[in-house]
Formats: sequence, structure tokens, C-alpha cells
Amino acid sequence: MAALLALASALCYGLVDFFGGILSRRAHFTVVTFLGQIGGLLLALVAALVVPAEAVRPADVLWGALSGVGSGTAMHFLNRGLTRGAMSVVIPLSAVTGVALSVLCGVFFLGDRPTVLAWLGIGVTVPALWLVSGGAALGRGEPGSRTVRSSADGLIASLGVAVQYIGLAQADPASGLWPVAAGRLAAVAALLPSALRHAPRFRRQPAKLQVQSLATGAGAALGLILYLEAAHRQLLAIAVVLASLYPAVPTVLGLTALHEKVTRKQAVGLVSAAVAIVALTLG
Repeated sequence: MAALLALASALCYGLVDFFGGILSRRAHFTVVTFLGQIGGLLLALVAALVVPAEAVRPADVLWGALSGVGSGTAMHFLNRGLTRGAMSVVIPLSAVTGVALSVLCGVFFLGDRPTVLAWLGIGVTVPALWLVSGGAALGRGEPGSRTVRSSADGLIASLGVAVQYIGLAQADPASGLWPVAAGRLAAVAALLPSALRHAPRFRRQPAKLQVQSLATGAGAALGLILYLEAAHRQLLAIAVVLASLYPAVPTVLGLTALHEKVTRKQAVGLVSAAVAIVALTLG
């Protein structure tokens, strides 16, 4: 059950990245990112009110808020990188590095002890994610080029991803979904200065695009809710790795919806990701 929840979280995040990337090329990334966090906050508040909580401690709210700062930062730099047309650089960097940092934290600081089979799945996941995203080389290009700047965006986003996953997993299950709601509020607050600087851009965007941005944020919040439930039932290292398989989703959508051609590297990556899912689920 925990593995299915983590994979469902990956599906949500994959869909959000796919549609968020498209929106970020139609409007300024700040508009898409900030409205997305507003949409996530609305959904998280409704979910927190519906799902009963036994006891919400201040520490749980603070962990949730820290997670929200991480996810807000991650989405800001991820969307900025996508506007530079470097999805094959930003997504693998943010996913792979975020996974590595989260797994290391779980093993060395939180006492996670994955099985041998789970370690095999973790080891396969990192190259699989890279290959699924096209096997882009880090920082290939001249200093100051779009590719180098996108690499920096991906690395910063990866730190946010790690903080998001690690922070949220520390919240007590008894707190229900209030840590997710606190995180969405913190993300809105963290992104507010940037939104104010670009306030005129919000007024120029059509209502349809604004609604779509809100919807992507709601999808991201749903992904976090599913991840939180998975993390409460599974080792952090395994929950993070399964949830971080989301780059496979935009790749599959590109093949089916946009009729893109799969490269040999991507085919190997998709097969490797499937092997990792089996190993992590059985492990």
C-alpha cells in the first residue's frame, strides 16, 4: 500500500511538471509558480479539515512549514529552468540530486535500514531518472549560457526537493494533513516577495491560464498528501525514491500525447525505472 501511495505521488508530480512546464512557456514562471501554491493551499486546507487529526503539535506545523519553503523554492527554480527550454537538464538534476540527499539523510541521520533488494532499487533509480530525462550532461556549455544557468536552477531546486521530502516526513501521523497545509502557507509566504515584484504580469494573464495554474498547484498538493501517507508507512529512503520517479511521467506523456520519439537512452531508463519499482516494492 505504501509503495502504491508513493507511486501515485510520483504520478501527480509528473503531471504537474508536464502541464506546469507548458504553462511556464505561455506566462511568466512567477505567475505560474505563485498561483500554483495558492491552489495547493486551498486544496490542502480543505483536505486538512476533512481528514481528522488526533493532535496537532507545534513541531509538526513547523516541520510542515519547512517542507513548504523547500517545495516553494523547488517549484520556483524548476519553472524558471523550464522557461529556458532545458527540461532535460533541470528535471533530472532536481530529481536525482534530491533523491540522493534525502536517502543519505534517511540512512545516516534518521536510522533507515533498507534491505539489499531496496538498495538495489535505489541504486538503479538514479541512472534511470537521468536516462529517462535524456541523459543530459550537467553544465554543458559556456559559462553564463542557458544550459549552465539551467543546471544551477536544477541544483537549487534539488535542495528544495530534499527539504520538502525530509521535512514533511518528520511530522507525526497524528497531526493529519495540517503539516501539508502549513507547508502550502509557508510556500505562499516565501514566494510572495517575488510575486509582488511581478504584480503587473498577473493582471495581464487570461483567466483560463490562471485557473490552470491553480489546478497544477492543487495537483502538487495532492502529490504531497500521497507522499506523506506513504512516508508514514514506509522508510523515508524508499518513499522518496518511489515518489521521485516522476520524470518518467512527462516522458511517457511526450511519447503518447505529443507523439515524440523515444531515444535509446530513454528506453533503457524507462525499463530501469520499472526494475527499480519492482525492487523497491518487494524490498
